[in-house]
Amino acid sequence: MTPSPNSSRRDFLKTSGALAAASAVGLPNPAPAADLAKDKIKVGFIGCGGRGTGAASQALQGDSNIELWAMGDVFGDKIDSALEGLKATFKDKPDKLNVDDKRKFTGMDAYKKVLDSGVDVVILTTSPGFRPQHIRAAVEAGKHVFAEKPMATDAAGVRSVIESAKIAKAKNLALVDGFVWRWTKANREAYEKIHSGAIGDIRTIYSSYYTGSVDRYPKWNRTNTKTDLEWQIRRWYYFTWLSGDHIVEQAVHSIDKMLWAMKDEPPESCVCIGGRQARPGEPGGEYGNVYDHFAAEFKWANGVKGYHFCRQIGRCYNANTDEIIGTKGVYQGESGSKRHVIVKSDTPWRYTAPEGTTDNGYQTEHDEMYASIRGGRPINTSDRFTKTTLMAIMARMAAYSGKEVTWEQAMTSKEDLFPKDIAWDMKLPVAPVAVPGLYEFI
Repeated sequence: MTPSPNSSRRDFLKTSGALAAASAVGLPNPAPAADLAKDKIKVGFIGCGGRGTGAASQALQGDSNIELWAMGDVFGDKIDSALEGLKATFKDKPDKLNVDDKRKFTGMDAYKKVLDSGVDVVILTTSPGFRPQHIRAAVEAGKHVFAEKPMATDAAGVRSVIESAKIAKAKNLALVDGFVWRWTKANREAYEKIHSGAIGDIRTIYSSYYTGSVDRYPKWNRTNTKTDLEWQIRRWYYFTWLSGDHIVEQAVHSIDKMLWAMKDEPPESCVCIGGRQARPGEPGGEYGNVYDHFAAEFKWANGVKGYHFCRQIGRCYNANTDEIIGTKGVYQGESGSKRHVIVKSDTPWRYTAPEGTTDNGYQTEHDEMYASIRGGRPINTSDRFTKTTLMAIMARMAAYSGKEVTWEQAMTSKEDLFPKDIAWDMKLPVAPVAVPGLYEFI
């Protein structure tokens, strides 16, 4: 399998800009491929890694009349592995899987072939550096979209996704995110309490995402990958242009909850520190150019401050918590558990799950998306997920540069990490690990 070269994101945005502007003002939408109020929904799966396979499984459980129709990935082995996993999951419902060999597409242009295969909905779960390009192509093709977080790794990508969201709204297409905690009953009830004044006026927000450091790709290295691009995509998490660094790719979940607490009003500015203490090997080697810890201070116009801390270092204290301090009480939450409480309040509260219910946000995001499509009122969550993505990117910009970065500076930044004229055999040197004070904020 030899992946084909692909045009750069810059070229892609240039050629698609006219259509984006036209679509945003509401040009007629092409006739849908199916009557999605009643017909079988055909799903295309783009980016067939582990999280993507989970999303595909949840999508196929999100509606009773749905099938996986096409799959696409740069690497054929990813498709094979994902399909085997899905076959095991749906061994009692084999009709959910209808992926003929001719609808398994490999290469850098695999996403285009999936979009052209007759699908109604696409699952976009490639490495995040490609997300803006794939979202744009999908909505221009008239497809409903589930996109895993984050939505971009740089400011140029965020601006692209904002324009794509306008196209999706004009075409009445679903555009749904994978910020999983927004979709859980426990968090929804907790943040509804916060927004209704249960803790009074918010003064300070704390969040943590302390986790271990695991080699995500023990199989892949420079000796068994043929080109710079293959090596970096195989080990995408460790390269900022592909992952955004771990504050953008992983800890963005916690940043999303900070934004949620503030009713999706973005902060005015951010100061952030970070570095690389424990990644093994030389910078630019197998573990790329990403940091292993960050600490961010966000400031809102109304005086609220938010403090976020994240770390990926083994054999250390781990936690994934949220604390929101208000004038009348304190909210405390712990991701992945049922602990959501309001304390130090005249009206303390603790979340209690309804008996016999489950609270799987990964499933709910798909259940609600397909229900909205069937009902003719597709969900579009872009107004918040673009802000969350940029908020995390703003923190990384501040850490890398050592500067205070405002929301306006982040939104208008000229930073564009995606390689120009990307091609399979291109020379793609690894950018050095950012040194605050020397790294230039653009």
